[in-house]
Amino acid sequence: MGSLPAFPEAKQGVRDDCIDEITLTDLFKEQQRHLNFFFDRMDHSQTLSFTRALLRATGTIFFTGVGKSGFVANKISQTLVSLGIRSAFLSPVDALHGDIGILSAADILVLLSKSGATDELLRLVPCARAKGARLIAVTSVQGCALEAVCDMNVHLPLERELCPFNLAPVTSTAIQMVFGDTVAIALMGARNLSKEEYAGNHPAGKIGKSLIFKVKDLMKKEDELPICKESDLIMDQLVELTSKGCGCLFVVDDGRHLIGTFTDGDLRRTLKASGQGIFKLTVGEMCNRKPRIIGPEAMAVEAMKKMEAPPSPVQFLPVINDDNVVIGIITLHGLVSAGL
Repeated sequence: MGSLPAFPEAKQGVRDDCIDEITLTDLFKEQQRHLNFFFDRMDHSQTLSFTRALLRATGTIFFTGVGKSGFVANKISQTLVSLGIRSAFLSPVDALHGDIGILSAADILVLLSKSGATDELLRLVPCARAKGARLIAVTSVQGCALEAVCDMNVHLPLERELCPFNLAPVTSTAIQMVFGDTVAIALMGARNLSKEEYAGNHPAGKIGKSLIFKVKDLMKKEDELPICKESDLIMDQLVELTSKGCGCLFVVDDGRHLIGTFTDGDLRRTLKASGQGIFKLTVGEMCNRKPRIIGPEAMAVEAMKKMEAPPSPVQFLPVINDDNVVIGIITLHGLVSAGL
């Protein structure tokens, strides 16, 4: 096998010690000042009108932009989608080559541009207007061309870019992102989006799993439960203790009401303390009669928190119904395997 290619040499005269902690700290402070310029000067009445326009939208809210503004437009759109709001990113170039067919009179098209003079967006405007869509410009240059041809404009005050040449879009895109995501959260509140609804939009992620899965969805039940009686000898229950893969026994009465739990840790401690006397001991004599328990309707994330709670973590919880009858077991391994 050939060797990996070497990293290219740094530009002549450039050393990694050219960047020190003081320089880096000063850059972050300068960026903070530029962001404060935006926060101190933004027009909240414009933002309110913009937010209400999105809230009242009956069609799809499309976002568009070119270059870095295009990436931000796409991200804001994805945030709205995750909140259950109909939104999509529309590439201005692709729109001029057929994709504008997706626009309708019920839609809103939000055009993000720092300068408000982006050729691709200006060429898109008359085509989008012909479709009847409402056009909203979000720019950082007052009196720009894009502002003049749209139905609404939101001005995002920009002092300058952090770039020493005032060219690289690093501060302008930061304020676009802050603006868009803050409006998204305002819409989230106005629409009274619940945790359950939000989780429903994230079923494969940890967020969704923590808000969707209940104990009953992940617990073992019926023949998978390690059940024994109070009068059973400990040594007679070793197979039950180990074969179910739970590391414990549930001690129950004839009605399957929970009396206590006995773990493999309890077995080791009993053996150490009693020696051969363990052969005469019953599970009921050595079980924990005040174990942590949980109900089937509790959220799975609550089960994990209960397992990890002081004074010491546990690896499982008996799942009982309102009558204190054992109906399942939920384990830490099961929760982790489910992605929680």
